[in-house]
Amino acid sequence: MAALRGVRLGVTGGIGSGKSTFAGMLAACGAALIDADAISRAATGPGGAAIEPIRSAFGPGAIDAHGALDRARMRALAFADPGARQRLEQIVHPIVGRAIGEQAARAARDGKKLIVHDIPLLAESSRWAAQLDAVLVVDCPEATQIERVRQRSALADDAIRAIMATQASRLQRRAIADIVVYNDGLTLDALHTKAHQIACRFGL
Repeated sequence: MAALRGVRLGVTGGIGSGKSTFAGMLAACGAALIDADAISRAATGPGGAAIEPIRSAFGPGAIDAHGALDRARMRALAFADPGARQRLEQIVHPIVGRAIGEQAARAARDGKKLIVHDIPLLAESSRWAAQLDAVLVVDCPEATQIERVRQRSALADDAIRAIMATQASRLQRRAIADIVVYNDGLTLDALHTKAHQIACRFGL
């Protein structure tokens, strides 16, 4: 793949795959990093741009004592009412999309050769295809995903599987990939070597 100025690379993977770690390694190699999750957390955090629209749509019970989205309550509501998740996304996604566009434009103006978009649910949404030049998927076995998430969050396996069930399958993610990084049994040094190799392909 030829290195182009301002190539927009989407990096995705299932929960526990290590996609954010890998995206951070690409940033350490000189890429601009746009973290969709971090932008979403800011939008739904205290004083975030999505808070008042969420309060209007779901009532004050959707907001916690700190003024942020009550994620546990919203997850429970989404399981009980599939339409609730869609209504939430209709509020949050445009806000996140605008912020991503602003950050990408800034990175392009700064002359960044590679602009990495760390997007957890890239495969689940059709909105990204026109906004990215290539997609990199960080992949690993589901058992590895469960083990990693259990260690970092102390969630029960059933809860982890429930989250995984809302995400695209490994096959679906790999089907949209231009590059696949298999992240199982690798040391951080070995993973960083892979990131460096990919960064070099984009002229970094």
